[in-house]
Amino acid sequence: MGVFSATFFPITSTAITCFTRGLDLRKGTEDVLCPANCPLWQFYVFGDGVYASLSSVCGAAIHSGVITNTGGAVRVQTLPGQENYPAVNANGIQSQVLSRWASSFSVTAGAKDTALEAVGRSVSTARPSTGKRPKKTVDKKAGNKDCKADIAFLIDGSYNIGQRRFNLQKNFVGKVAVMLGIGTEGPHVGVVQASENPKIEFYLKNFTTAKEVLFAIKELGFRGGNSNTGKALKYTAQKFFSLDNGARKGIPKIIVVFLDGWPSDDLEEAGIVAREFGVNVFIVSVAKPTTEELGMVQDIGFVDKAVCRNNGFFSYQMPTWFGTTKYVKPLVQKLCSHEQMLCSKTCYNSVNIAFLIDGSSSVGESNFRLVLEFVSNVAKAFEISDIGSKVAAVQFTYDQRTEFGFTDHLSKDKVLSAVRSIRYMSGGTATGDAISFTTRNVFGPVRDGPNKNFLVVLTDGQSYDDVRGPAAAAQKAGITVFSVGVAWAPLDDLKDMASEPRESHTFFTREFTGLEQMVPDIIRGICRDFLESKQ
Repeated sequence: MGVFSATFFPITSTAITCFTRGLDLRKGTEDVLCPANCPLWQFYVFGDGVYASLSSVCGAAIHSGVITNTGGAVRVQTLPGQENYPAVNANGIQSQVLSRWASSFSVTAGAKDTALEAVGRSVSTARPSTGKRPKKTVDKKAGNKDCKADIAFLIDGSYNIGQRRFNLQKNFVGKVAVMLGIGTEGPHVGVVQASENPKIEFYLKNFTTAKEVLFAIKELGFRGGNSNTGKALKYTAQKFFSLDNGARKGIPKIIVVFLDGWPSDDLEEAGIVAREFGVNVFIVSVAKPTTEELGMVQDIGFVDKAVCRNNGFFSYQMPTWFGTTKYVKPLVQKLCSHEQMLCSKTCYNSVNIAFLIDGSSSVGESNFRLVLEFVSNVAKAFEISDIGSKVAAVQFTYDQRTEFGFTDHLSKDKVLSAVRSIRYMSGGTATGDAISFTTRNVFGPVRDGPNKNFLVVLTDGQSYDDVRGPAAAAQKAGITVFSVGVAWAPLDDLKDMASEPRESHTFFTREFTGLEQMVPDIIRGICRDFLESKQ
């Protein structure tokens, strides 16, 4: 046989990440290579055809139809800034409105004959001259770092499954646990048994190696009773994933529910609770109910109502507990696909909330304290951390004072302490200028971050300046505005500031003591808007 040789042309494309922005590129024209399977719902894209440079390059390329989410070569052309970048829904991505930005870019298909694509295809199939695939070395103690997840296996321990199939279930769960690559820096797992009453068999923190977990699973005893899976799912979502029990900040939380037959209680409410707690629920169903048994099932659509999303990804069907080895790897691949964990982000851990607080003379010192109490009570509902939700506060009269920004206090206790320390300014009322100041100085540094932005404006009177223009500019910049008026605040001003639909973003009370009753409405409103933005 002759010796095969190949000549490659110079590689001109640069591999980028899903979230590389136009402003991160340095050349006027640049060929880049977008990866596959980017999480579409996390893209920030501004405009249509011509995109503001703070947009994701790959997001813009998918939005414009240059590539699909399988990745590909893209040519990026730098353009001057412009006004009025429109919002357009295309190819699964909703671009956002932006009133003005300093620079732009356009995207076209990259060169098809670049060597990078050929090399990229060949890398995964390359072999050393021995013909053997090089082994990937994994530190057994650290575990599989590419599959960081906190996972609760909710196993079926009811009379429905019986002792024999219960043992087969344990065997399957053990194989899944081993293949996950459990370790200190990889996935952590625990087990809850569903029966008449749920029982946490062991927590995430109890075992850090696959060998220990496998032994613990083998030692589990069969409990029996009804398959109250809904009760167990709700209990697990609420109690299992605490920091004290070994849950880690910023790591996807997953409950894998193993169900033999059907649940004897309702799963819908439990699924809602799990989503509120940021838990991704998978249902692994084995031996579906027979036609004769369907009459005993409370809700035939129980799987779709329990899972994180009813898009098919979060449900997994096995016909029997026998011969399940071939089902282990596909399930593990799902559990390690972190970009698909759509329920990890919730309104509680993925928002930026700025409070714009009226410090004018008409408020008074005692009422100002009630306003700060309102701010604290809203903030308490959210999971504030360096990787979670963030809170900022600005006080205004004729002037504005940033009390603290989004990155100044990265824990709930520190935010609440900072709110208590705010000193009353006293002065006039220029709400419009204050909104512009907050949009520019407080939201500006975080505008292209992963969290959704909210502004809560609290005022007790007529503004001396225009509020409509600054509020519209804030909304165009992707900020949802809630207006909260007290005493003499004009309803027209409040509605002019509020986002659409204005009725659900405008609040008013005659007395400052009435702010307390508004707290749950503001929290629900933020969560409602957050969920709608993810649809």
